[in-house]
Amino acid sequence: MSELYLMTTISDRNQVRRFQAFYKEYGIEMLLVALGHGTAASEVLDSFGLEASEKAVLFAFVSGEEWKRIKSGLQRQMRIDIPGIGIAFLIPMSSIGGRKQLAYLTEGREYEKGEESTLKDTKYELLVVIANQGYMEPIMDAARQARAPGGTVIHAKGTGVEKAEKFLGVSLAAEKEMIFMVTKRQDRNDIMKAIMQQAGLDSKAKAIVFSLPVTETAGMRLIEQDEEE
Repeated sequence: MSELYLMTTISDRNQVRRFQAFYKEYGIEMLLVALGHGTAASEVLDSFGLEASEKAVLFAFVSGEEWKRIKSGLQRQMRIDIPGIGIAFLIPMSSIGGRKQLAYLTEGREYEKGEESTLKDTKYELLVVIANQGYMEPIMDAARQARAPGGTVIHAKGTGVEKAEKFLGVSLAAEKEMIFMVTKRQDRNDIMKAIMQQAGLDSKAKAIVFSLPVTETAGMRLIEQDEEE
């Protein structure tokens, strides 16, 4: 048994294909790739002999056992410990919208759910929605009906879509939107249910939703005041 994690990799954009090929060797083809930009100060870059560069963020889903093998490969094959190659880290997942969504996220790889994360009693959670591009409004409308405060959208491109389709039985688009919402834990299930009912796999949005534990927050004062009142 093992916990499931959101594995996040940040690298230069010119390294994306290398990382995609590497992860494919470990059976991970379904990746979400978003673009970003490095913000390190010039003196930090100079100390490592680096230049400012365009970044890519890769999201994938792995079990704890898979991560042990992947981490070893990242160090030996990708030389990720060398400055400038990239970084990879895990975030424990606390909830997933349903069995089909789990099969999609894990690409049907064998996975037996273990005990819940030790972070299961956090006050807030980060809900992440992966959906076809262009359906942000109906997703947020559904979320707001269940007391979601708002969200932030990141555009991403999915890889390995053809393989993932067979686990859902639906056609998927490569262009994706990832919506991030910090919500009170007590509202999590209602929000996830509303999204799945109104913008889930039976809709054109084809939304998949999961949650990640949040240990500390700042800037949530108004939400906390509403709760007290």
